[in-house]
Amino acid sequence: MADYFEIDFLDVEAKSSGDAICVRYELNGQTFIHVVDGGYQSTGEKVVNFLNKYYGNPKRIDHVVATHNDGDHAGGLQRVLEDFEVGALWMLRPWLYAAELLSRFKRFTTAEGLEKALREAYSNLVALEEIAVQKGIPIYEPFQGSTIGAFRVMAPTRSRFLDLVVSSDKTPEEKSLLEIARDAVVRVAKEAAALAKAAWGDEYFPAGETSNENEMSVVQYAYLNECKILLTGDTGRTGLKEVIDYAPLVGLTLPGIDQFQVPHHGGRHNVTTELLDQLLGERKAAQDGKTTFTAVISSAEADEDHPRKSVVRAMHHRGAHVISTEGSNKQTSRNAPERDGYSPAECLPYPDEQED
Repeated sequence: MADYFEIDFLDVEAKSSGDAICVRYELNGQTFIHVVDGGYQSTGEKVVNFLNKYYGNPKRIDHVVATHNDGDHAGGLQRVLEDFEVGALWMLRPWLYAAELLSRFKRFTTAEGLEKALREAYSNLVALEEIAVQKGIPIYEPFQGSTIGAFRVMAPTRSRFLDLVVSSDKTPEEKSLLEIARDAVVRVAKEAAALAKAAWGDEYFPAGETSNENEMSVVQYAYLNECKILLTGDTGRTGLKEVIDYAPLVGLTLPGIDQFQVPHHGGRHNVTTELLDQLLGERKAAQDGKTTFTAVISSAEADEDHPRKSVVRAMHHRGAHVISTEGSNKQTSRNAPERDGYSPAECLPYPDEQED
């Protein structure tokens, strides 16, 4: 068989959605399997069963990537680490940098105290670390420039990651608890937006960034079978800007992603028109029905907040075939083995309204 790839976005059915991605590809006769996030702890069995059914009952997973600490991404990876031989676990562990960061935290006097606090704050990653240590699985840091099989890490940089740890709501130093609570109320209010009719091409993305934890997401790029693939996790606007700035250094010509994971289940605080123009291309003058790339959104039927209509519209504006994991697993591939029961996924319809 010629080289191929298949990327499976599993349906993580929960009120807040979740990410669980299985990747298999063949290069020069060698087959590799990656798992990128595993949804919630309850999703772990589904990921394991999927790998066994569609990836040929593998004994070994070459790479497991925890993009960030959130439970809807990291939880299910515990089961993956337990059930398979794993070549490498990739994740960023804030507590490793306690000594380096100590001077930036006023309320901690020892590196040990700060390390303990960080381990408590990022407990989903700690659980993965414990399993990996027990099983002898090597753990690597996926900072920008790292190579994970055929994938290159595009974000975050080490310096930005450390800044995010310091300013995170999980480790409040610069904000009072009252300010943090107020910001949370503001975020909820922003999400509860009314819908308004909008003409083709009109885009509105409100001010306000996604969370620091989302911005810590590991973003990966690969060029397989003449396809440019970008897996974004929950990264935000700063992370996407980091990807764009780093792209020339890895030979990635933008715009022009062929397989694009829409960040954070289609959240509107993760993207802007300018960033999408740079990544995916500028908006078409009119709706012509022609698609030039695939945009995949990990969102659940039970999640009433995702994907945002403004984000779905933005994908259409740039010529995407937009698909969502609502109701079923979705696959994007090239030259991959055929599967029983799989058929072309329908494109999400173009919304004629968006959140104001």
